[in-house]
Amino acid sequence: MLHIAICDDDNSAVATHKKIAETCFMQCKSAGEIAAYTTSDNLLYDITEDGFFFDLILLDIEMPGKTGMEIAEKIKPYLPNVKIIFITSHIEYAIDAFELSIFRYVPKNDIDKRLFSAIQDAIKLIELEDGKAYTIQTNSRLEKIPYKEIYYIERDGKNASILTVCGISKVRKSLQQVHSELNAEEFIYIDRGCIVNMIHIMQIKDGMAVLKNGDSLPISRTHLQEVKAQINNYWGSHI
Repeated sequence: MLHIAICDDDNSAVATHKKIAETCFMQCKSAGEIAAYTTSDNLLYDITEDGFFFDLILLDIEMPGKTGMEIAEKIKPYLPNVKIIFITSHIEYAIDAFELSIFRYVPKNDIDKRLFSAIQDAIKLIELEDGKAYTIQTNSRLEKIPYKEIYYIERDGKNASILTVCGISKVRKSLQQVHSELNAEEFIYIDRGCIVNMIHIMQIKDGMAVLKNGDSLPISRTHLQEVKAQINNYWGSHI
C-alpha cells in the first residue's frame, strides 16, 4: 500500500493532481491512499507531530507562508526516504535543491503531460525499492536488512561491513560472497573493496560517488566507465 500526500493552496489544483494520481494507481495496478492538503502547516503537523508516513509527496513550491522548498527541508529528517515531486512555475528552483533529493520537477504549464509520468515513475521506483532484504544469521543473532536501507558494503578484514540507514552491520563473509547472496543488479562494485547500492547514488563527480546520506566514495579508475554505464542502463530499464 503506497501513501501519497498532495499539498497545494489551490483547491482546484489539489483535485486535479489527486485525479492524476488515482489514474496512475490504476495504470500501475498498485494499491494506494491519497491525502490532500491545502495548507502546508497541516501537512507538517501530521508528519512531525502525528507521525504520518508518506512514500511520495506532491508539493507546490509557491505557497503562502512556507515555500515548498522549506517544507521539504523540514520533512526530510522525519521521512528521509520520501520521494518529492515539486510542482512549480519557476523551474530554476531545481538548481537550489540538490541536497533535498527531489525526485522530479513538474512545470505548472505542462501538468497534464508531465505529472502523470512523474508519479508513475515514482511508483515504479518505490515498488522497486521495497520488499527485498539481506539476512545475517549466526548462532547468536538473526538480522534482516531491507535492500533499500543499504547504502554500501565495504571489505573490513575478514568481514563485510554493511553501512545502512540505521548504522553498521558486520558479517563474517567475503565481499564477493555478500554480493553473490544479494543477487540484485542495483548493487555494483565501484572498487575492489566496495559495493554501492545504485538507488542511493545522487551524482558521479570528480571520480566520486556522492550518496543521499552525504557520503562520497572513491570510484577506482578501472571501474569508473563501467559504473557510469551500469547506472545509465539500470535507470534506463527501470524508469
